Amino acid sequence: MKESSLDIQIEKLRNKMHEAYRSKKPYHEILEISQQLDKLLNQLSRKSK
Repeated sequence: MKESSLDIQIEKLRNKMHEAYRSKKPYHEILEISQQLDKLLNQLSRKSK
């Protein structure tokens, strides 16, 4: 199965959030990434219905 652009964006943001957490970035930066990721996951959920 071919990965969609949305799947790739989600994976990149997951990695970015994980790296931000590991490097002890400020909470607000991690939260911002998390919120962006939530939006993409919601889009994916709507798309798969």
